[in-house]
Amino acid sequence: MLLVLRSIILAILLILAFVCGGLLCILRPRHRNNVHMFAKWFSWVAPILGIKVILRPSAQAVQQPYIYIANHQNTYDMFTHTGMVPKSTVSLGKKSLVWIPLFGQLYWLSGNILIDRTNRRRAFATMAQTAKKIKEKCLSVWIFPEGTRSRGRGLLPFKLGAFHTAIEAGVPMVPVLASCQANINLNRWDNGVVIVEMMDPIPTQGIEKSEIKAFAAEVHTQMETRWNQLNEEAQALMAKPLHDNHV
Repeated sequence: MLLVLRSIILAILLILAFVCGGLLCILRPRHRNNVHMFAKWFSWVAPILGIKVILRPSAQAVQQPYIYIANHQNTYDMFTHTGMVPKSTVSLGKKSLVWIPLFGQLYWLSGNILIDRTNRRRAFATMAQTAKKIKEKCLSVWIFPEGTRSRGRGLLPFKLGAFHTAIEAGVPMVPVLASCQANINLNRWDNGVVIVEMMDPIPTQGIEKSEIKAFAAEVHTQMETRWNQLNEEAQALMAKPLHDNHV
């Protein structure tokens, strides 16, 4: 019953978001803050799904262009990670998204970047254009470097496109991690705690192209270590009695 009720509420909210957001995107197509607006709207859905999201921004991540690299677990990223998306940020998504009715067209119209992962040459060209756009328009880009949803398999290996783009654009990389959300069940009233943490910026200046693979591996290790720590903390918070949990 709870699953049905939540599904109905979620469908209504999504339709409202598509209609209102679509009209706004028509008035200001591909505006630099469209994605931030949608992200905020989607983040408000988390409590309806029984998810308590704890956001931890980085004090060192000042307002400047970055490449944000986030772990990609499942569909619920739309309601957890989104609370952390800052202004002047667009995301990088696979080109096939554009064929999803309503969502795909709105994804492009809101200003996000589409990449053809099936064509290596076109993918590299898109990443080069992305680096140019970062420098010319002072935009940040949100990327899921795993390239696919992990679905409870931990932090998957990273593809190198995000790292090439950051180095080409000369901007730092900011890891963003959401603790494990594999056990979320829409038929359960309380789906526990998800901690979304923005780590401190990692400089990319001085890194040569020959060093990118090693650099990506190092960043992956840092993120994996921190992700495991966040999982332990989230589990501890969920184990506390409700009246003791004031975080």
